[in-house]
Amino acid sequence: MRYWLMKSEPSDVSIDDLAAMPNQSVAWYGVRNYQARNFMRDQMKPGDKVLFYHSSCAQPGIAGLAEVSVRAYPDATQFDPRNEYFDPKATPETPRWFNVDVKLVRKTRLMPLSEIRGYPELANMRILQRGNRLSITPVDPLEYAFIVRHL
Repeated sequence: MRYWLMKSEPSDVSIDDLAAMPNQSVAWYGVRNYQARNFMRDQMKPGDKVLFYHSSCAQPGIAGLAEVSVRAYPDATQFDPRNEYFDPKATPETPRWFNVDVKLVRKTRLMPLSEIRGYPELANMRILQRGNRLSITPVDPLEYAFIVRHL
């Protein structure tokens, strides 16, 4: 089992939106970074644990726990010319972008980025590294356990 931090803008899909969705599950669509895509396509498996992170908002931070529920499959938004995530180089025969499905485990209190920064035990998390802007990053199992204990 692996552990991940996955960022979502609450204006797009918040933890509350996820809780209100059918089966409390969502396709993690729209990822257009090759490294993040590769994490989903090559490493994520059902049962992997996810820290659901609100980003690009007034109070960024961990808003809940989720898990990967479906292995990677082609992201349908890449094929839709009306969609902001359309990719003219992608075809159904040779998709470029993939997503996994993520299912809510539970909403938690918000653990803001400022709090994450304050724990020496979390100092090596990728989200805290200079220049890191990936929407999906691996999380060390000890960091994941520490966060869950403090939520």
